[in-house]
Amino acid sequence: MNEYETEHEQEKQDREQAESVFICTANRDFAAYAQEELRRLFGSVKSSVLSDREVLLVKLNETEEAAARKIADSRPIFLRHIQPVQFEREGENAGELLGEAAAFVLGAGRIGAGVKAALQVRKSADAGGESAPQLKEWLEELLRASEAEFVSAGADWIVSVYLTASGIYAGISRPEDNLSDWSGGAVRFRREEGQLSRAKFKLLEAEREFGLDLSAYRAAVDIGAAPGGWTSLLLERGLKVTAVDPAKLHPSLLKLPNLTYIRKNAGEVKFRDNEFDLLVCDMSWSPKLMVQLVTGLLHALAPGGTAIVTIKLMHKKPMALIKEVIASFEDSRLQVQRAKQLFHNREEITLYMIKY
Repeated sequence: MNEYETEHEQEKQDREQAESVFICTANRDFAAYAQEELRRLFGSVKSSVLSDREVLLVKLNETEEAAARKIADSRPIFLRHIQPVQFEREGENAGELLGEAAAFVLGAGRIGAGVKAALQVRKSADAGGESAPQLKEWLEELLRASEAEFVSAGADWIVSVYLTASGIYAGISRPEDNLSDWSGGAVRFRREEGQLSRAKFKLLEAEREFGLDLSAYRAAVDIGAAPGGWTSLLLERGLKVTAVDPAKLHPSLLKLPNLTYIRKNAGEVKFRDNEFDLLVCDMSWSPKLMVQLVTGLLHALAPGGTAIVTIKLMHKKPMALIKEVIASFEDSRLQVQRAKQLFHNREEITLYMIKY
């Protein structure tokens, strides 16, 4: 065997022996599909449930760095968040376990003076004792010796800790390697006084997840707008909004100057060509009917315009449904940029598309 063959064989053995461990999070009712996304990427996946069907401990047959990069590059729909497991201990005393995890973090040498670090502490449903925020305070105190700056956003490193009734898991990673820089991918927004519906959070999260700036658009049409959660956000961003729905919009919106309210079914409305540069739709209709309505109005969306649409996953084969809906939209001159089950989605996903 020559030198090249020897080196190639060693690389092959290294790949075969490589293994990494992650805690993965998804919507509890769709965690099985997140696991399927991992199986399609890695083939063999060993997993066990840590909490409430939505938090999984997963072993992958690649190095941590390679696995995190492959997952991020695949842009999974259902997998919401990952965090590496570089330290693991069994036990029931939370204080002792947290102390050992802190010693691991300090010993890793990644956080120190001048470094911004985010501490993300979660616990399983069956782990009693202190709350996750209390545990986070303990951990921050234990890590004071590092002289790092502890932040909630804009971190250089994320220290992730997950506590169960029987042990603790910890890891240190770059924010971009976790799929989401929010703890567990749980994107939290503060509910505002007078907020019309929680649906507003879905559009706020879509804006953040897809790297959009809603205030950069000029005119939007909101299909199936009532009671007005998405319309209210677009108006707040300064857009001219045409809201279409046979149901009533909230009275607080009706006197706003940038709103045009058409109280009809969207299939009965006629718009001018290229009238809007943003189309949004969040309706509790069957996906096929929603696709028909949206595609029937695409002439009103200018080329290069954006569409943000939710798809209700109404049966037991969501992957096939998503594939069918995306194919229908792409046949209608919409190029899908991202498909994602956001934290604020329930039995649905959100599509971000551009008209070409």
